[in-house]
Amino acid sequence: MTRMSAKPFSFPITVLPEDIDFMGHVNNSRYLNWVQDAVLAHWRGLAPAEEVASKAWVALKHEITYRKPAFMEDDVIAQTVLESFKGARAFYTTVISRGEDVLAEVKSAWCCIDAETLRPARINEEMRNFFFPKDD
Repeated sequence: MTRMSAKPFSFPITVLPEDIDFMGHVNNSRYLNWVQDAVLAHWRGLAPAEEVASKAWVALKHEITYRKPAFMEDDVIAQTVLESFKGARAFYTTVISRGEDVLAEVKSAWCCIDAETLRPARINEEMRNFFFPKDD
């Protein structure tokens, strides 16, 4: 697995009334939805349209550390960084924060699949260059 350096991708989050649980803060399960939304927005924002149309992503693993709760009216942002690719897998680190407060840290692994066959699809070197551009 090659370690590279990708630019962080910021994804603003709107806390919705249905995100709030019986304790008055965002339910822990919503954080995983936010990570998925951020990772998929990152893919759609950088990959060519034909790749976005022909590929899909499925989560393989999430490791989440909750630090502080989020509440209604909070300005929350997910900052996600693609750490590396290996075959058909992508490895992300996502930090969910409110201002300077880190709410959660998530390490996640994803599998790229062909949208038609639903089989794993390797990430080729050309695609890697969209996410890890070489310095000139």
